[in-house]
Amino acid sequence: MESGAAALHALKLVLASLEESKSEDVVSIDITGKSALGDYMVVASGRSSRHVTAICDHLLRDMKSAGYGNLRVEGLSTGDWVLIDTGDIIIHVFRPEIREFYNIEKLWMAPDIEEGTVH
Repeated sequence: MESGAAALHALKLVLASLEESKSEDVVSIDITGKSALGDYMVVASGRSSRHVTAICDHLLRDMKSAGYGNLRVEGLSTGDWVLIDTGDIIIHVFRPEIREFYNIEKLWMAPDIEEGTVH
């Protein structure tokens, strides 16, 4: 499987797992060519710290079962904002207030600004 196809396959797995866990307001953003971090960014919310942790535990189990063993995880102990890095996909799962505060989707979905147009 080529890299783009592998990333798309992983994205489908991530989105299915998030849906199974009843995560809310799931957004996937194609960052191919915009960042060396990966091909996709996925942002989702849980209703509480406990729900965020449960969503991420479920996602980690699903990813490991599918052969994605080398995952980097930050923030799982608090459940406010958990970041999971699969290599191709960066997944952020937030409590709603934390997500609203950081609003990282806006950063990635903002239209590209041409050089010289901002003063």
